[in-house]
Amino acid sequence: MSLLSEYTRPTLGWRFRGSCRSAGEFYFFAPDDEPSHVRRRREAAAKRICASCPVLTECRTHAMLSRERHGVWGGLSERERRTRR
Repeated sequence: MSLLSEYTRPTLGWRFRGSCRSAGEFYFFAPDDEPSHVRRRREAAAKRICASCPVLTECRTHAMLSRERHGVWGGLSERERRTRR
């Protein structure tokens, strides 16, 4: 990594201020073979947590720019992020 890219790389300190930090991973990441009706409820719960998060915008931006493939980030599910790319 060049000095310039290291210097311009965005900080990830916002992660420590996320509402999800106290909620637990369960809401944000699907277990293997999760039934679709369970996934919908779990994702809805995660999105409720995201809705009042002070770093929702930073989280969503990070997920879109880094192409996060799994989980709910910034109030968007995996599928929702794919459709916005």
